[in-house]
Amino acid sequence: MSTTINKKLSSSAYGGIKGDEYIPFVPTSEVMPETTGYSFAIGILFACMFAAANTYLGLKVGMTISAGIPGAILGIGLLKGAFKRNSILEANFVASLSAMGESIAGGIIFVLPALILLGFGLSIIQVAIVTVVGGIMGVFFITPLRRFLIVEEHGELVFPEAMAAAEVLVAGSAGGSGFKTVVTGIGAGGIYKFISGGLGFWPETASYTFTRYQGTQIGVDALASLLGVGFIIGTKSSALMFGGGVIAWFAMIPMISFVGAGLAAPIFPGTIPISQMTASNIWSNYIRYIGTGAVATGGIISLVTSLPAIVSSFKQSLAGIGGKNGGKVERMNLEAPLLWVVGAAAFGFLATWLIPVIGGGLLGGVSALIFSFFFAVVSARMVGIIGASSNPVSGMTIATLLVVTSLLKITGVVGDEGIKTALLIAGVVCVAIAVAGGTAQSLKTTFIIGGTPKKVQIGMFIALSVASVVAGGVVLLLDKAYGIGTALVAAPQASLMKLIVEGIMTAQLPWTLVLVGAAIAIFCALASIPILPVALGIYLPISLSSPVLIGGIIRKIVEAQFKDNEERKAGSVERGILLASGLVAGDALIGILIAAFAVLEVNIGIGAGLFPALAKSSLFSFIMFMALGTWVYIFAIKKNKGVE
Repeated sequence: MSTTINKKLSSSAYGGIKGDEYIPFVPTSEVMPETTGYSFAIGILFACMFAAANTYLGLKVGMTISAGIPGAILGIGLLKGAFKRNSILEANFVASLSAMGESIAGGIIFVLPALILLGFGLSIIQVAIVTVVGGIMGVFFITPLRRFLIVEEHGELVFPEAMAAAEVLVAGSAGGSGFKTVVTGIGAGGIYKFISGGLGFWPETASYTFTRYQGTQIGVDALASLLGVGFIIGTKSSALMFGGGVIAWFAMIPMISFVGAGLAAPIFPGTIPISQMTASNIWSNYIRYIGTGAVATGGIISLVTSLPAIVSSFKQSLAGIGGKNGGKVERMNLEAPLLWVVGAAAFGFLATWLIPVIGGGLLGGVSALIFSFFFAVVSARMVGIIGASSNPVSGMTIATLLVVTSLLKITGVVGDEGIKTALLIAGVVCVAIAVAGGTAQSLKTTFIIGGTPKKVQIGMFIALSVASVVAGGVVLLLDKAYGIGTALVAAPQASLMKLIVEGIMTAQLPWTLVLVGAAIAIFCALASIPILPVALGIYLPISLSSPVLIGGIIRKIVEAQFKDNEERKAGSVERGILLASGLVAGDALIGILIAAFAVLEVNIGIGAGLFPALAKSSLFSFIMFMALGTWVYIFAIKKNKGVE
């Protein structure tokens, strides 16, 4: 087995020289396995695993976690540990395919579950076809942009997450404990979930009602996945989310309850008098519309404020199309042929137009093609600037849905047919946007490491095609077990898309409430406060944002532990993030298993019979959640052995 003698990335990986002059971590003169049966099988397996985990997490809380870096760690560990292979190109291939699991999950959960919420139903075939159609455009529309964005803009576009993934691959190939850390997290998250959510030894939600404050509530969804998400994103975003929850649950809900206490008649859109409503009833009937206005306005503001960068990116990226390499094409510059790009465009257009399960018509085909290409260009450049985690996919999708729905209404495609068609077209575009960003990020890592873009793109398309079936299955499983749109599976983005498309088609939204949310978003923008975390906190139950904040606080404590030792602090935070990624994956995967038991009507909840008091105790639930958080803290601050 050939291995590279390098131990770390050179400084030129971050810039300082022209992209054409950059020598990758694995020089093109060195032959090393890349697309093998091992890397394909492991990459597709991880793509399916992270697609399932992120679909589950996204439908519950509206957030996904990065799959590229955990995929890199797991890939290196499995290749080296189980198969005695130490090819960093194989590991990069695995990581690239793994990242598609996150990309398609984001693309799917944003729009398609709205079809279930509206009563149209959704099939695995629909999910798979929409994902494949959007995915092929997202993967291959990047081809004519790759050389400009990644090679010519080397050092100018930083691609922060792609460079982090490259560092992880290099560190992992040299050896380290990262694999064990992620696997430990998966095991701990899975066990915690099975004991609480499966066997039922303690409830998964701890809550307290303030009876003297209009009956409002504070709660904690005691889930390992939410603790992990909080640790990953840190205190800034988690505190803003919780702040949005405070606005909703400690200001708006008590105010509505106080004002409506003496009213005998219901107030639209509620169907019972406010005096008879619990805090949760007020949230579901009124607050979520305010949250809808805030989230939608936040997405639009994000898009508008990005317009200068979007226009510049589009012009510069188009100007970079057509650059050619002279003479021999090195492995790191071997791209998919432009004919494939044309084929992807033709397939996307015709499939959206003609395939019955999408049924977009000619207008839909044209819209899907234009919006997918335009926003794929934007998405690819945005991840180069701010990374995939901050890529405004939701804003671009909302803009697409607003335009497409309006066009359909103008052309006479209205009612249920218009609503369904608009959502399916937007679903195709949303997948294309998310996949384009993920593809650009993986291609940057591939360039730095020295892999083959063409091979990676082919692998990513195959992986997303397979993983789409898994993601679709998770959506349907959760719907059958708990119901999409319920408190257990809130599907916040899909609920938002439902309200937007219905509002345009029927003009029956409670616009006053929506505009209140819009005003809050505008205030946040004027005060230079990130809008979307606050808006999401208003839109979601506070019991979802509070455990995320706890996870963020634990990370803050870890950072404070080593405030005078930057090396220990960085190592401990990285160790904690890897553990947290595992917690999310383990919780989600066992959560899917528990949902399967629920669908099969198999009751495994023995805890209620053995320890009935504990099984109903909110206090015990909170204690166990904090015990898990304490363990995460202790694990993170342990002195690192080897490279993480």
